[in-house]
Amino acid sequence: MSITSPVTTGLGNRWQDAAAPRDSEEWLDRAQEVADILAVDAVERDRANATPHAEVQLLKDSGLITLLGPVAHGGAGESWDTAYKVIRTVARGDGSIGQVLGYHYLWAWAARLVATEEQITAVEELYTANRFVFGGAVNPRDSDLVIREDGDELVFSGRKSFSTGGQISDLTVLEGVVEGTETHIFAIVPTDQDGIVFADDWDNLGQRLTESGSVEIRDVRVPWGSAAGFVDKVFQPLTYNTLNVPAIQLVFANFYLGIAQGALETASAYTRTTTRAWPYGGGDKQRATDEWYLREGYGDLASKLWADEALLDAVGAEISAVLHAPREELTARRRGEIAVRIAAGKLRIVDDGLEVATKVYELTGARASSNAVGLDIFWRNLRTHSLHDPIAYKKREVGGFVLLGEVPEPTWYT
Repeated sequence: MSITSPVTTGLGNRWQDAAAPRDSEEWLDRAQEVADILAVDAVERDRANATPHAEVQLLKDSGLITLLGPVAHGGAGESWDTAYKVIRTVARGDGSIGQVLGYHYLWAWAARLVATEEQITAVEELYTANRFVFGGAVNPRDSDLVIREDGDELVFSGRKSFSTGGQISDLTVLEGVVEGTETHIFAIVPTDQDGIVFADDWDNLGQRLTESGSVEIRDVRVPWGSAAGFVDKVFQPLTYNTLNVPAIQLVFANFYLGIAQGALETASAYTRTTTRAWPYGGGDKQRATDEWYLREGYGDLASKLWADEALLDAVGAEISAVLHAPREELTARRRGEIAVRIAAGKLRIVDDGLEVATKVYELTGARASSNAVGLDIFWRNLRTHSLHDPIAYKKREVGGFVLLGEVPEPTWYT
């Protein structure tokens, strides 16, 4: 890792004496400042693959960690509409850190999704006042954690092969099933305890700084009173509880968009300063930026990302409205309609983003394939996380809605 890294050389809190942002536009400006810092050495830090403690401290210092937290406890009290755009902005500078931030927002909202009013108040005060970062040991493709009852306590045990946030989190969301039943329980626990053991085995093609490796949960004890949404050991269900999946799917789509935007910005800057015009095509150009095929190429890619941004902004406003509305108001139909539109936005940015991350090489030239340029980080990051769940199923959900008016049933992935 570069010893001159702006993230790791102890710059301190550059915002310590700065006024807090006052509205969503100022928070987006703050996010851009963070992205600019991260972008300087994103490639070097990616290759070093070190646990991103300094990067997470940057998110805390900037105030972005508590963007959704209550104002009464030092948070910004902002909307999910703003949070999605902040995720996207940070991901332009570093896709891994954009993902960490997005997952944190979802897990920080987990109490609102499923917990009682008293539990929501306690969790939001805890994480906001302390600027705590969330991770989650919830990967649904693995076996559920097993929960056994021991008097007034629940004891979680098991293993998850993915746990984004991992060692950089302060709080971890657990989810398991009470043995001998079909009762699922969420609980939020401190990460720093003997019963949570990270394997430090995340070494994938992309999104390398997300701390998404495996974790063992060894007899982690939780009071029954901390079982999210349970009253007298009985869960109180709402349709609102199922918004976790469309909310996180839109988190994905927004950091995908940020990664693709970062690729286009990086490539166009390289073309302006370094790419040479092609001298053998007739009507020779003096500058690469005068080449018709480069102008056409950048115009094609930019127009696709602008269209994707418009769709993600529109559906972001839709889900934000229901996330901030009274929980009892959401209907299954409205939830499904929003999920379909998020599926459409996700499938578009996956296709368009991968095209951008690949074609930028054609627009920058052979010299841009140098490892020193680092254009590969964008394709690696987007390709890695876009495999999270099959995009074909998102297309099927949209098709079922268009043809038959069907909305998807809530699952761990829809």
